Amino acid sequence: MTRNSLLSLLASAGMLLAPLSSALAQTAEQTREDARLITATQVLEELRDTPDQRVPDWLMQRAYGVAVVPEVIKGAFIFGGRYGNGVMIVRDSADRFGNPIFIKLIGGSVGWQVGATSTDVVLIFVTPRSVQNFARGKFTLGADASVAAGPLGRQGEAAAGVNAEVYSYSRSRGLFAGVALDGTVVAFDNQANQFFYNNESVTTEMITSGKVSTHSESARRFAESVAVSTRDNTPPAPAAAAQTAPPPIAPAAPAPPPSSDVKTYPIEDPHPGGEPK
Repeated sequence: MTRNSLLSLLASAGMLLAPLSSALAQTAEQTREDARLITATQVLEELRDTPDQRVPDWLMQRAYGVAVVPEVIKGAFIFGGRYGNGVMIVRDSADRFGNPIFIKLIGGSVGWQVGATSTDVVLIFVTPRSVQNFARGKFTLGADASVAAGPLGRQGEAAAGVNAEVYSYSRSRGLFAGVALDGTVVAFDNQANQFFYNNESVTTEMITSGKVSTHSESARRFAESVAVSTRDNTPPAPAAAAQTAPPPIAPAAPAPPPSSDVKTYPIEDPHPGGEPK
């Protein structure tokens, strides 16, 4: 085989393998996004399984959107900094949680425990405006949407303190806590969304409106985990208790009006002088 023939053969092989290499690279990127969804699902499940520290049911039921950013890293900057990759999901027009939106959390201050280098962050969006503000791809908590540290466990609605649009939580070293995130930027992760939806021009509106979709199993599980968390989790009354409950007491019949024709007599004792039985 001549040198020119060998070069031609190698060039042809390269052209044939190029699409395969591109597909493998895309699959690797999608796998990283699937891993992000799986980790976010685990954070939600662990949060839901801690009754004394979980997000209150009344707050989750008000959620128009939920964002989970696992392992936000504490940056070694002069003025401090935070960075994390996460995923967000919002209710669609049919009141169902739709496809995931990959996001970045940048800057701001997170309540760190001593010695902690990373923390999980959960954001609960409780107004339509707080979700709509994200449509342009980026917004700042505390500026574009009011944010407050969220209450935990059995705390009531009054414990939240203010009527915020977004309630925020963090978890460091296994403990959840409400945390203020004023100044934190929540941004659309262009690269992650492009690879996941295989669309270079994908936008937030395209994802929330269903113009793009996914059959990813990890996306389905994440959406299901959010939906379960936002349902009314108040346990129903036991069926047995309902069956054995005493019937309501009927009101006593009114006493008949006195009449001169009515006579009463003492009840005769069948065993005079004996103890009653």
